[in-house]
Amino acid sequence: MSLIDVENLTLEFDTDEGRITAVDDVSFSLAPGEVMGLVGESGSGKSVTAKSLMKLNARNGHYSPDTKITLHLDDGPVDVMSLTKPKDMSVIRGGAVSMIFQEPMASFAPAMTVGSQMVEQLLIHSDMNKRQAKELSVEMLDRVGISDASQRFNQYAFEMSGGMRQRAMIAMALSTKPKLLIADEPTTALDVTIQAQVIDLMKDLVDEFKMGIIFITHDLGVVAQTADKVAVMYLGRMIEQGPVRDVIRNPQHPYTQGLLDALPKLDDLGAPLKPVPGDIPSPLERPSGCVFHTRCSQIMGDVCKRDTPAWANTSEGHRAACHLRHKGASA
Repeated sequence: MSLIDVENLTLEFDTDEGRITAVDDVSFSLAPGEVMGLVGESGSGKSVTAKSLMKLNARNGHYSPDTKITLHLDDGPVDVMSLTKPKDMSVIRGGAVSMIFQEPMASFAPAMTVGSQMVEQLLIHSDMNKRQAKELSVEMLDRVGISDASQRFNQYAFEMSGGMRQRAMIAMALSTKPKLLIADEPTTALDVTIQAQVIDLMKDLVDEFKMGIIFITHDLGVVAQTADKVAVMYLGRMIEQGPVRDVIRNPQHPYTQGLLDALPKLDDLGAPLKPVPGDIPSPLERPSGCVFHTRCSQIMGDVCKRDTPAWANTSEGHRAACHLRHKGASA
């Protein structure tokens, strides 16, 4: 059974320079208890894709008529794209779906204590009373590695360090025990020991509540530790999907291979880093054909510049959108 199905997600934004495509024909599914890593450079459309699942993108955004997002809950499916009223939105905003944002300071109201905000959301999204909500909030703060959690509960966000704010935000998102957790770079500001605690906590909650997680990150090492499957995005398009071990050990798209080659080699510390050549294009100058062809070292000529590559299945559950796969070549 699927927890969420995303079909043909396309989102454009009106800007002063014209209408740009931020996400282009993205489709994927996530099962209960499954973790999907969403990876790619900045500007690839990862966060915009994630926010679309909660309809949190700016008002100048326009979804294509073909876009379909279905959230499967115990009391029936929810057609996310049909939700318009704030009351209806509570199902996907803090209820069945929670999101850990990349910037923790933007997630807390500066004039309210962290604890009061955690309690408020629990009162809205559960049948707890204030005492029960406070007890659970303090417990979650403790579980994400915040010392003296009962005292931190009464602090304001500006009184905490950046890493502590991020941990508090993670605790707040997890306290409602959502069916789907969207984690947008949740461990970026944390040191490696706290990263390990947070990752272990997420794994425990997945096992305990069968919660699905979409884990957005640049760190393929974190993806390898946490995800069951991975989806690679580039300039708004999803270009490779598959089981995480299969994708990392046998990448089928030149961009995925480039991301892996850019990682430092712990067994050869003297080896130079190999960044993906060039820069990701502006959405205003979106390339035709394969969007990666302007940076690809294995470009096949006019076909890559002219035609959008179709998906090709390369192994069980593993597929890539690359013309090389249709030629039987090796990436």
